[in-house]
Order: sequence, then structure tokens, then C-alpha cells
Amino acid sequence: MIVAVVVLALAAVWLVDWWRGPLVVAYRVESRPLVQDVVATGRIITPSRISVASEITAVVIKRLVDRGEEVRPGQILLELRSDQARAQRDQAQAALQQLVGQTRPQAHEGLVSAESVEKLTRSEEARARAQVAQGAVSQQALEQAQQALAAAQAQVRSARAAWDADRPGGAAEMQLRAALAAANAVQERSLIRAEVAGQVLTRNVEVGDTITPGQILFTLARAGSTQVSLPVDEQNLEHLALGQGAQCLTDAFPNRPFGAELTFIAPAVDTTSGTIELRLTVAKPPSWLRQDMTTSCDITTGQRAAALVVPNDVLRDHQGNRAQVLVLRAGRAQPQDITLGLQGLVASEVTKGLHAGDVVIAERSVQPHQRVRATLQGLPSTASSGIDTASSPRNEVAGASR
Repeated sequence: MIVAVVVLALAAVWLVDWWRGPLVVAYRVESRPLVQDVVATGRIITPSRISVASEITAVVIKRLVDRGEEVRPGQILLELRSDQARAQRDQAQAALQQLVGQTRPQAHEGLVSAESVEKLTRSEEARARAQVAQGAVSQQALEQAQQALAAAQAQVRSARAAWDADRPGGAAEMQLRAALAAANAVQERSLIRAEVAGQVLTRNVEVGDTITPGQILFTLARAGSTQVSLPVDEQNLEHLALGQGAQCLTDAFPNRPFGAELTFIAPAVDTTSGTIELRLTVAKPPSWLRQDMTTSCDITTGQRAAALVVPNDVLRDHQGNRAQVLVLRAGRAQPQDITLGLQGLVASEVTKGLHAGDVVIAERSVQPHQRVRATLQGLPSTASSGIDTASSPRNEVAGASR
């Protein structure tokens, strides 16, 4: 008799549990702060890098900078052997000095002398003409005076042409100054200078090396803002906007976060990877930051001080901002269409379809309208939508109605 009673009691318990349905994991909908972010990994860069090369073939005789050094515009980085260029420059300088000190004074003296001779012969030709008219001299004497005048005039023209070429600002001076400028330019090319301010990233040359035109000798990181280059999945584009803030960490210094701001979104998507490049500007880069450091950044794309939050694992038929959940009502899993707001990796905001206190079912095996019992789990931590969930004590809920 006792055995029969025990069996009947166990059967009754089993029937009650069967009628109430299986025990499933669920969450109670609550209002919490929510931050939506996009997480990506990239590298530290500068807006531009400058390649320094040579214009001539020469041998390096002196190297004045090394990697990591800061350089200023016009600073000499390398000195090349330039014997031929130096000789050409000295030759041009000597020719210019000879023009100023010798050739030009001689040309001026020649012009003055020729003009004096021309003046004298002109007077003699006039006197001879007058004497022929008086019959004092023969016609032959006049012709000789005229020939002398013509020769003196030709000499003046030649002397004036020489002076015009050699005078200050004349053709000879311009030609010699152009030759000197060309020689100086060749000489200047033997000094490799920094065109911009920046930091030396790479050095590919040593003293004694023979370099050729176009060969990259140094790479400079141009002075300016420090940036982080991040490739992110194109699916995140709808959440991104210029001016959004970010927190970044480097692999080398994982406990030293620094701030950045989204300042550039590439105009095109990389078709091979399906990503789009972002540039984050670091307004106050820490002193330990180095070029090409691997850097992870959390870009804050939205936040709510109080949002109705559900974990993403309860969402069914999720498309855009539309989804469906199973809500525990009167002991059954009732389907409910909802509208989403901010969406993260772990949790999302519900803007329509649920109320605080509703119990939503997480297990995928549960079918709509099925009888179930719920074991409540703590909501995921929503301080950031991309971090791990936090656990809380379990509470069994048989059903709820609204």
C-alpha cells in the first residue's frame, strides 16, 4: 500500500513537471546603461612618410643622422664625394672673377681708346676736306683721311660690342653666373638634406657605399599628428561617424590606454577583404608610442544612460533593427516582435515590444507556445557591448503574465 502511494506521488510530480515544461535559461529585461562600440586592431602611423633619395651617383663620405633622430628642414643627412662638381664650381668662380677684375676693365679701356682715335680721325678728315676745297692738298690726302676715319669707326663698333658683352649685367656676366649656379647646384646635390621636419624611421646607407639616382636612403615620418590606421568590417559603416571618440591599447603597453578621435573614413571599401580604412587621430600621443605599433581601439558609436537591454543570444530572425524573442507568459514561450536601437556584440537596446520585468528565453531548442520553466541568468554587463557577460544567482521562474 505504501509503495503504491509513493509511486502515485512520484507519478503526480512527474506529470506536474511534464505539464509545466522543461527548465530553460532565461533573462529578466531590465533598464541599464549601454555603450555601443566598434572594436578593431590596426597600427600607429603618421599622415605621411617621406622617402629621401639621391639625384646623382656618388660615394658616401659622411653620414650625419641615424634611426630615431629628429631632423629639421634643410638639415644635412649625408655628404657625398663631389670632386668633379667642386672643380666645376671653382672654374666658374675663377672665370667670373677674371671677367670682373680683368676682362671688363680692358673692354672699357678699349672702348675709351677707340672713341678717342675715332674723334681724332674725324677731325683730320674734316681738315683734309677743307684743305682740298682750298686746293691746299690733293684728293688723295682726303681719301686717306676718310679711310682712317672708317677704320676708327669700325674699331669703335667692335670695342662697344665687347664692352656691351662684358659690362655689369651683360651677356658674359649672365653666362658665367649661370655656369656658377649650375656648378653650385651640382655641388649642392652632393649634400643630401631633409626637406621636411620629422623623425628618421629607416636608414639604408653607410659610409663608403656607392649610391645611384633614385635609391632610397632614408625614410622620414613627417612631423605632425599621430594616427591609428584601422581596417574595420564594412558592416559597421552605419554606426560610424567623424568625431567619435575611442580608447586604444597597444600590444607593447597593454595597461596604458590613450584616447583618440575618428577623423577619417576611407571613401572606398577594399573589395578583397570587405573592410574600410579608418584613421583615428591621437591628440596627445604618449612618449612611448612608436610607429607601426599594433593597436586595438574601441570606438564609441553610441551610448544610453538608461536603455531597456536584452542579450543578443535571445534574438531570433534578426534582420537590421528588427528581431523576435520568446517571452515567458502564463508558463508558455510566446513569440514577440521587437524593434532594436543600439546593437552591440553582447547586448542590444529594445525600443519597442518589451517592458522592464519581462522574461525572455535564451535556449534555441524552445519552440513558440511551448510550456517551459525559466532559470534566470544575470544580464550581460552593458558598460560596453563588447565585453564578457557577468553572472548572478539563478532564480527559477515558472511563468509570468502581462
